[in-house]
Amino acid sequence: MAPAFRNGFLRKTGLALALLAPGLLAPGLLASGLAVAAESAAVSTPRVTVTLLSSRDAVAPGERFQVALVQKMARGWHTYWQNPGDSGEATRISWTLSQGATAGEIQWPAPHAIPVEPLVNFGFEGTLLLPVEIAVPQDAKPGERLTLTANATWLVCEKICIPEEGAFTLDLPVAAAAIVDEAAQAPIDAARAALPAPAGFKGTLAGDGEALALTLPGLSGPPSELRFFPLSDTLIDHAAKQDASAGPEGTVLRLARSNAFKITSGEVAGVLTFKEGGLARSLSLVATADPALVTSAAGSADALRPAVVRIPLPVEGADLTLWAALVFAFAGGLILNLMPCVLPVLFIKALGFAQLARASRAEVREQGLLFLAGVIVTFLALASMVMAFAALGSSVGWGFQLQSPPLVIALAVVMTLIGLNLLGAFEIGTSAAGVGHGLASRGGRLGAFMTGALAVVVATPCTAPFMGAAVGYAVTQPPALGLAVFLALALGFALPVVALSFAPGLLRLLPKPGRWMLILKQAFAFPMFATAIWLIWVASVQAGPGGVLAALVAVLAAGFVVWLVGVTRDTGRGRILSSALAVLVVFAAGWFVVQSAAPEATTDARAGDIQAWTPERVAALQGEGRPVFVNFTAAWCITCLANERVALSRQEVKDAFAELKVNYLKADWTNRNSQIAQALAEQGRAGVPLYLFYPASKGGQPEVLPQLLTPDMLVTAARRAAGKELKTAAR
Repeated sequence: MAPAFRNGFLRKTGLALALLAPGLLAPGLLASGLAVAAESAAVSTPRVTVTLLSSRDAVAPGERFQVALVQKMARGWHTYWQNPGDSGEATRISWTLSQGATAGEIQWPAPHAIPVEPLVNFGFEGTLLLPVEIAVPQDAKPGERLTLTANATWLVCEKICIPEEGAFTLDLPVAAAAIVDEAAQAPIDAARAALPAPAGFKGTLAGDGEALALTLPGLSGPPSELRFFPLSDTLIDHAAKQDASAGPEGTVLRLARSNAFKITSGEVAGVLTFKEGGLARSLSLVATADPALVTSAAGSADALRPAVVRIPLPVEGADLTLWAALVFAFAGGLILNLMPCVLPVLFIKALGFAQLARASRAEVREQGLLFLAGVIVTFLALASMVMAFAALGSSVGWGFQLQSPPLVIALAVVMTLIGLNLLGAFEIGTSAAGVGHGLASRGGRLGAFMTGALAVVVATPCTAPFMGAAVGYAVTQPPALGLAVFLALALGFALPVVALSFAPGLLRLLPKPGRWMLILKQAFAFPMFATAIWLIWVASVQAGPGGVLAALVAVLAAGFVVWLVGVTRDTGRGRILSSALAVLVVFAAGWFVVQSAAPEATTDARAGDIQAWTPERVAALQGEGRPVFVNFTAAWCITCLANERVALSRQEVKDAFAELKVNYLKADWTNRNSQIAQALAEQGRAGVPLYLFYPASKGGQPEVLPQLLTPDMLVTAARRAAGKELKTAAR
């Protein structure tokens, strides 16, 4: 046999055997030795092998041809249909096409019911082809290349479910006439021939007591093994038996309503499967819904949807009036002063007041008002950016600036310089009121303003009780109302310092200036260094080892610039040269930080039993009857880290989660993530932390936990989600 003929024969025959009789070839044989130009490289796991197959070896201008995503699943594993049933997620494909080509929708074959007691899923096993039509533009030129890139995601399940994804590329030449790949065309044609055919008649859907009656005038008999697969997952109970009987107008299929029954239009669509003459058949059906079902759908859904259990604390909801939001914001700002990220800055301000205790009352009040101005301006500036980005559809929230590794590193540098300044390594300005911010003017006015601004910036990683609901309300309101809420938050935050500056009696309680102030001033340097260390750790989470290197280089450059300015400040020409060199060093270090501290992609891997959050994962677990706890967190969120240490890592919580089979999912917002931002917005929140407990029932709404957790609170919520609360109470 000639080599060219032998290779072509093996290529065509091997492909046909692999697609039509996958058991005849060893897994992975196609990918390793029989790959063809019309098939992409395979994405293989122990569960499924996926490729993109083309019916053309070359395409012609203006033609339409078929490709197919091919899934070859291991025994016992399955993927999902458009409506996955009680759990699961359909396969999705997003396309990137060259030459102006376009891709159609997935052409779905008829599914079959896959029982996973006590649930039923709709999906596929074995080998599955999902055809998609590609349109080549009329102006494509022979000799050019048409590149098709499909980014696909799918959920493959046995007793467990694993989300997978892959990118598939086909590079096809454009020719004057198309070249058909017969070995690929045959299985694609077979898959398309097996697609549900149009029913040729229209069904009707009406209420039948607590059930539904689907009348099928084009079917008589009724046929054997008749089943209806609706496209909507809120129509029927997927696991319930479907009884068919003969009626005066044709076959009537009796269907049990879904617990979350809802019809949003006057028609319902789906697929009918049955056997006729021993052969499997499928029809694509559209049925007209009784108007009474449509108009009563909302009420039915509300009546049958599982009740949401919420702990009766005002912080839980964002369904507030304006006055309630203002009160919550003011209270949250006041409590924010007690958070560990803010205390070092406020201690520095109190130290400045101690030194001013013998100054005029007017000067002390001026310092307090300037601090207030710095707080208000910074709060409103950050709030304006959050609301502006939200209005543009960008996924940012409170604390968004700490999702930027370069800004995190810049704050680490500022904290390091503050600490060095407090230790006396260098002096900038002469007013103790300006100590710690490095921007004090001779009279300390700018220092007081910048201390307020710095306090707000370092406060954003923390979220106080009452604050989450208020901020969530603010970002959903018109700008004037939203800014009013943030103003109330700023006033509450600034109140302690302003009250101290306006209360002579409180100032007299402070000790007289003396050596103790120097010792205390130096002691305050170490919280600043601790904050810098924490910020560098945040940068390492965001940008990996490159983030740590960038932070250390930035600290080194800042220290060199401060030293350089200090040793040359008394010489005229030397000051000019040192200033130029300092600017050069700052720009070079800034460029290095930006280049080295790019955010890393968040990995799905998690230590222990904690898994990465996705909405699909929550839905799949609820469909399996599992309670789900979701922790929306970030490495830069101090409140989040405190809750993990104080409550989430406690052994009694871990034991309760294990006993009740709670699935712990983590939504890590350390770097920007539009999906997490959307989930926060759906709960009326603009930032983390957010803790949700989903009940062990499909479609059950989550319970929102407070922002400060305790072990008892988590154990109690876990029992509620698992449906064990009454049993516990009975004990």
